[in-house]
Formats: sequence, structure tokens, C-alpha cells
Amino acid sequence: MNLLYSLAGMAVLVLVVSVGVETAGLYRLFGVVLPYAAVAVFVSGIVYRVLKWAAVPVPFHIPTTCGQQKSLPWIKANNLESPYNSLGVVARMALEVLAFRSLFRNTKVDLRSEEQRIVYGNSKYLWLAALAFHYSFLVVLVRHLRFFTEPVPFVIGILQDLDGFFQIGVPTVYLTGVVLAAALAYLLPEQFTNWWAYDLRNASLSVVDVVAGAPSLRLLNDCAHLEAQPGARAT
Repeated sequence: MNLLYSLAGMAVLVLVVSVGVETAGLYRLFGVVLPYAAVAVFVSGIVYRVLKWAAVPVPFHIPTTCGQQKSLPWIKANNLESPYNSLGVVARMALEVLAFRSLFRNTKVDLRSEEQRIVYGNSKYLWLAALAFHYSFLVVLVRHLRFFTEPVPFVIGILQDLDGFFQIGVPTVYLTGVVLAAALAYLLPEQFTNWWAYDLRNASLSVVDVVAGAPSLRLLNDCAHLEAQPGARAT
């Protein structure tokens, strides 16, 4: 339903812009003022959300590392997996932000009803598609800065030439466009099919039961509303 709301909102915006430009001649409003205002609101919103998230108090430590923490002098600590100084924190954060390290190490769980067992596997294709999508989107965003800068920076011109190196078709088909379409073709079906049909609000310790070939997820403290569909998967 949220997707339909978003599509409807986009259609309304396109209609408003078309009417405003073609009928009222508001070229400067829709071509200059609103785009800059939209970018300013977007950047301000991102900064606000990050600062708001950073200001939330955390009363307890959440263990998210899998390496040896720094303890006794003769025990070798893993500064990347369990950072104990600023260098380790920066290195781990850089790998998370730039290379999606946690997603690379992510595992996938399949409930195979025909075999009545749980199968674990890697999700490297998911990591590769997500990495390709986000970096392609970054290139597209940087490349479009040529519409907002005068003179156009030399680096942006080089990036545009490299992205449209093959000069496929008129207008040019950019490599990032092809990569974005391919990544979405993989990511969207993956996201729509890999979901659990249960309420996460009361999630806690649970077990998986297989009855008559159909797996079901049951909470140890509340089993009234949890039931996974046959063949459901979680990542």
C-alpha cells in the first residue's frame, strides 16, 4: 500500500509540474527554485535524522562484534572485529559504509518443507547487487551535478565520459543505468519473496516446528500468532 501511495504522489507531482510549466509558464519556479529547495530539504532532513539518532541514549551495550576484544596483554585482540581504539573504529566503519561488510558476511536461512529441515547458505549475490546498485546510484547523482554547476567541474566531465564510454544509442545509454536496472531486477524479487508472515513486535526466543511438511515458527513464550508460510525464507 505504501508503494501505491508513493506512485500516486509521484504522479500528482508530475501533473502539477506539467500544468505549471505549460499553462502558467513558471519555468524558474519549477526549474530552479524547487529543485534547489528539494535538495536543501533532503540534506537537512538527513543531517537531522543522523543527529537525532546519535543523540539517543544507549543504556546498555549491544554486542555486534565477533572478534576477540582487548583484555589481557598476552591475548591477541582483533582491532578490526572488536575495535578498542579510534583507528579500529574508523577502519570498521569505513568497511561497513563503503563495502557493506556486514551484508557480505550475511547468511540466508531456507525452510525446506519437502526435506523438513533448515538450510543455511551465503547471500553473496545480494551483497554484490546491493553494492552495484548503490555505487551506480552514487555515480548517477554525481554525474547530474553538471546541471547545477557552472562551469562544470573537470572531474564530473570525465565521469560522464567514462560512464557513457560505449555510446550506445541516442540518447546515450550509460553503464550505470544498465547496472541499476540489472541490480533492481535482482533485488526487488529478492525483497518481495524473502519475508516472514509473522508479527515482529513480540519477537523473542523461538523454535521451528514442521507439521505435515509445513514449517511453522513458534515463540517459546507466545505461540498464538506466529506461523510461517511454507517455503518462506528469511535473510
